Amino acid sequence: MEELNLFTSESVSEGHPDKLCDQISDAILDACLAQDENSRVACETFATTETVIVGGEITTNAKVDYEKIVRDTLRNIGYTHKDLGIGADTCRVEILIDPQSQEISDSVDEDSDKQIGAGDQGIMFGYACKETEGLMPYPIVIAHNLVREASNQRKAGLFKFARPDMKSQVTIDYTDEQHPKVHTVVMSIQHDPFNDENKEEEFFNYVKENIIQKVLDEYKKDNIDSSDYKVILNPSGSFILGGPHGDTGLTGRKIIVDTYGGYSRHGGGAFSGKDATKVDRSAAYAARWVAKNVVAAGMADHCEIQLSYAIGIAQPISIRIDTYGKSIDKEIIAQAIRNEFDLTPAGIIKELDLKRPIYLDTATYGHMGRKHFPWEQTNKVEALKKYL
Repeated sequence: MEELNLFTSESVSEGHPDKLCDQISDAILDACLAQDENSRVACETFATTETVIVGGEITTNAKVDYEKIVRDTLRNIGYTHKDLGIGADTCRVEILIDPQSQEISDSVDEDSDKQIGAGDQGIMFGYACKETEGLMPYPIVIAHNLVREASNQRKAGLFKFARPDMKSQVTIDYTDEQHPKVHTVVMSIQHDPFNDENKEEEFFNYVKENIIQKVLDEYKKDNIDSSDYKVILNPSGSFILGGPHGDTGLTGRKIIVDTYGGYSRHGGGAFSGKDATKVDRSAAYAARWVAKNVVAAGMADHCEIQLSYAIGIAQPISIRIDTYGKSIDKEIIAQAIRNEFDLTPAGIIKELDLKRPIYLDTATYGHMGRKHFPWEQTNKVEALKKYL
């Protein structure tokens, strides 16, 4: 019996309790940046039954109504009643915000060379591959598209019985790497109570035909086979109780969903609620930017970039390149990266224009692979091709 080469990634919807918290943290960041582009924000959110707690360190000239942002975010997701998981107008909101530590502030502020020091030490990874048009792996892209489609249809009133909390999981069979196949699709979708078996059957048939198959049909033009795959829906059985009432939520707990679905290494730092001086976020975006341009320029089929930083120091401590053995000489790639990319925090912020309120949109359905984000631009391709 042939041993299959399977890889699986997952995604979660905007109504998942962790993603709810990511959205609140990034909505607060955007509100600060909209009034004060130099805001320093490190904002964490915790959500449980009828309670949201926002804490962190924020230094800004902006005048922000934090509680209103929390309630508006809940309402926009669809959490309008406690029976759904939490009520936008009924839940308790607690705000615990302090200014940024002066020691951190001093290490980050511009020095005499007009360079911003990194806001923390740490390691960040970026990845790109030739599998999809956006140079991302199939499993995470399809997983994102499934919960996005289901959520969009729910909010448009097309997907009956559906509630905000959802998860997806996609397994791809890479046994024949030139012709990957969809092996298994798992979806767990919060729903209203079914008053009879016919409603439950209607719900599941709708998911199979109008969400899963619709999304997979989008990949017919690609080199991926979705003609025969297994579907698993709500494997735990009934899924009525969801959102923060079903499980607590916390900012930064879906870091693999946010990046490459496990297809690449991860440095461990979360993104949401952090301004761009925090290299956990900005350098991870920069690493993706570098990796994507390397692949788009034809230097490699797969590229993983690791960056490391020390708090208060502008230049990366190290840059590592992994091309999985399929590339031009890695020293040529390394030289090209050093010459063509400014990977200091100030350089990243300037090149990617990261002082704008663009972050709430990143908090759902992945920070990578969506072409409207500035770190997805392939503006260095022509410069890199000169090294070929």
